[in-house]
Amino acid sequence: MATARKRPRPDEDTQAECPFTVSHPDPNERDKKAKRRRQESEDQAMPKLSLQVSPFSPMGKFKDPNNNMDRYYQIHPYQKWMDMTRYNSFVLNGVKYYSEGFIFVANNSTIERQKNPGEAQQSRQKSDDDWVARILEIRASDEHHVYARVYWMYWPDELPQGTQDGKKSVRGRQSYHGQNELIASNHMDVINVVSVTAKATVHQWDESNEDEIQQALYWRQAFDIRSMELSSALPRCKCNRPENPDNQLINCSNSECRKWLHDDCLVHDALVKTFKRLGAHTPHKPARVKTEELEGGQRPLSPSESGAAQTAQQSIDVKPEGQQTIKLGDVESSGSTAKAENRTIPIVTGPKRKGRPRKSELAEASNTKSYEGLFSAVINDTSPPVVEIRDLRENVTGGVKTWTEPVYCLLCSSEIQ
Repeated sequence: MATARKRPRPDEDTQAECPFTVSHPDPNERDKKAKRRRQESEDQAMPKLSLQVSPFSPMGKFKDPNNNMDRYYQIHPYQKWMDMTRYNSFVLNGVKYYSEGFIFVANNSTIERQKNPGEAQQSRQKSDDDWVARILEIRASDEHHVYARVYWMYWPDELPQGTQDGKKSVRGRQSYHGQNELIASNHMDVINVVSVTAKATVHQWDESNEDEIQQALYWRQAFDIRSMELSSALPRCKCNRPENPDNQLINCSNSECRKWLHDDCLVHDALVKTFKRLGAHTPHKPARVKTEELEGGQRPLSPSESGAAQTAQQSIDVKPEGQQTIKLGDVESSGSTAKAENRTIPIVTGPKRKGRPRKSELAEASNTKSYEGLFSAVINDTSPPVVEIRDLRENVTGGVKTWTEPVYCLLCSSEIQ
């Protein structure tokens, strides 16, 4: 079972001293030990084991449907912690912070940037920013010794190796995590409040609310430090990947579908179809639309009508796959009473192959980006939306290099309006 590990404190010259640590004993094992100790000494008081009810209720689920992220904990040294007065708030540098509120907490990276403000900014991850925590409890012995028991909020970059995300074992930020996204956890610590840098505003995102827009810090998933498991996120699109709120989604206009589709999935689908049609050497030539009206405004006669030319092929009675002959039915020729003889023609087949490909093989083929370096595409936010395709093949002449095509739903195949 994974155990919570205290986040490393800042270096010695900048550290905010905190003499308290947190442990999470198994309540069942503790009861057995307590019974033995009572038998040995009735006078020695046992440290109290407390239950922290989780302030986080994720919309998604864990593998264990009864998991509520509540944790038993114990503060050490226990008596020193209990001797301090409990408060609802504290004031630091003129700012008032409340229990149950979110805070930014300094770490080594932020302290280093404050010490060297003139240094050039290098590319960094969100985890290099201040840590974010939720205050659970505030205790103090005097104005110089004020401490907060907190639950840490994780930046996605901080997810450790072996994190379980559904059926996958992952580490760090995933493709669906937004830039301002945090992950709630039951990772508990006690900090000295002088390391608090500012208030934080963090909202819970309800993914089922399609009108909700995330403009500040938010969380939707929770991380259970005991099982190293992430709660689920709402799947979207044909690929069943969750939504990244920083990227565009397109809603299918078919009233019987109305599914949300990833922009990149629609682009990939359009490029796969384009490569299948044009390959590496065929130029794109837009189809010409005939606008000329027929003479006299008459429609052309069908082959079965008198005076029509016999241009259509005979119909074929197709038998199920695996049979090696096709029977041509008796078809009357126009203007003749003679019937064609029943005859069979052989089907030319290639080498024998296995049956239908596995779903994994189909998925692998559909995910192959054979078009890379040959075509590119973007979704234009018009009404209706269209995909703009650009031909990148320098060795192909003729045709057009940029064109637009309708956008089709990946699930119901309807054109999106």
